[in-house]
Amino acid sequence: MKILVTERDIIELEKQGIKVLQKTKNTIITPLAADRIKSSKFTVVEKEVLHDNSSQKLASVFPTLRKKVIFGSDHTGFKLKNILIKYLADKNYEITDAGTFNEQSCDYPDYAKIVAVSVSKGENDFGILIDATGIPSSITANKIKGIRAATCYNTFSARSARAHNNANIIVVGVKALGEESIKLIIDEWLVTKFEGGRHQHRLE
Repeated sequence: MKILVTERDIIELEKQGIKVLQKTKNTIITPLAADRIKSSKFTVVEKEVLHDNSSQKLASVFPTLRKKVIFGSDHTGFKLKNILIKYLADKNYEITDAGTFNEQSCDYPDYAKIVAVSVSKGENDFGILIDATGIPSSITANKIKGIRAATCYNTFSARSARAHNNANIIVVGVKALGEESIKLIIDEWLVTKFEGGRHQHRLE
């Protein structure tokens, strides 16, 4: 599978203090990413030439960008869940599908709880829940200790949920937003880092 490295990916690596990018023959670096690499003085090396005793922090496109995401939805979100699973899998996220697995009427709390428990245990880095409005699954997920589920309706709220509130589950409503809008919202949420500082104090 081809792995696309964008300018945003390079910026995220910079934030982590990583200055060496490991690539393979399947890595495609966009022109903007290449410019960023050059201006930031990144070192790009082929996977085969890296050594275990390197003193630098190494960035492999695969482990650095590969996050574990668990999906859950009720029957209203079933179709979109499948679309989003493929969408993120193509971006090299490791996906778990907690259900539901068909469009038969079901209860959203069952799947919201599965996702929330998995994230709270550290089995997955992030959770994505889909129902009609994005509200009920969020309420359910937030009953689980350690969960900060946020219902987001635009990229601003998604970015704020991660940067300021360290949300580990995002909830979207399939009847409130279109497919492409939801993709943009989830993209923004997944790449945004928690800023900590005064925001950490407020969470505590």
